[in-house]
Amino acid sequence: MTQAFQGHLSLQHLGVIRAEGADAASFLQGQLSHDVQLLPVGQARLAAFLSAKGRMQASFIVIKRSAEEFWLLTSRDVLPATLKRLSMFVLRAKCKLSDATEAVQLLGLAGDAVPAEARNLSPWQVLALEDASVVRLYAAEGESRALLAAPAGSALPAQITDSPAIAPETWQLSMVQAGVPLITTPVVDAFVPQMLNFESVDGVSFKKGCYPGQEVVARSQFRGTLKRRMYRLASATQPQPGQEVFAASDDSQPVGTVVQSAASASGFEALVSMQIAAASEPLHLGSSSGAALQLLSLPYALKEDI
Repeated sequence: MTQAFQGHLSLQHLGVIRAEGADAASFLQGQLSHDVQLLPVGQARLAAFLSAKGRMQASFIVIKRSAEEFWLLTSRDVLPATLKRLSMFVLRAKCKLSDATEAVQLLGLAGDAVPAEARNLSPWQVLALEDASVVRLYAAEGESRALLAAPAGSALPAQITDSPAIAPETWQLSMVQAGVPLITTPVVDAFVPQMLNFESVDGVSFKKGCYPGQEVVARSQFRGTLKRRMYRLASATQPQPGQEVFAASDDSQPVGTVVQSAASASGFEALVSMQIAAASEPLHLGSSSGAALQLLSLPYALKEDI
């Protein structure tokens, strides 16, 4: 990421599911991969919504706006199906789920546009800024990043509104470089959380109660069955989400799947979930003779033990 990564943009690719009611916390506690019941008011968590087989249907940045109101920030393309599926499990719980995308403004902040107090926070910690929640994100190539969520129409500080506009493509690259993707339609039901390093970026709690897919997630973590991780790779041609990755030595079986990609100054970068054993091999996009892929670093260490 270059010095030009400074400023703000409207995050049009994201949407918001609102969960509200006396049972909102307990309902989400029984559905998501992280502990939201112990989440303090005003704070945030990364979490996943899984199938019974432990596969990710959606991923969220969950913000607890009050004791009985949560905002679940997710990829807009999976929001309708996710809202419908979550709603099936509400039953008699005092929890109302709704699409609040139009009621919430979401901004991405980078560099000097990130309030100074937020730059010192750890990822997922929140700075309260009037009506806004400023969630600290993982940095991209050393540049500070944050996500601002506020009721639509809320006044924002001039530090943010007067900052330069960031191109959506630049923000997409920062997401790849930060190594924390959100689930989109091409990769729904493709990964357990550890295949996207979610336990390494605080997206999974192994101490909370039951939720769909929990047994699969726990078994992968504690019985040594995890064979895949997510890596950051560079390519001269654009990888597409859901596209397969192959080792040069074997054209019969893919070793990985593209999760997310973005254009960079030298070509393209992508996040790829793939076999750990293949990370040291020459890798290619689409086939064993496709575009060569180069391994790059992530801004966090992979947790091998919990």
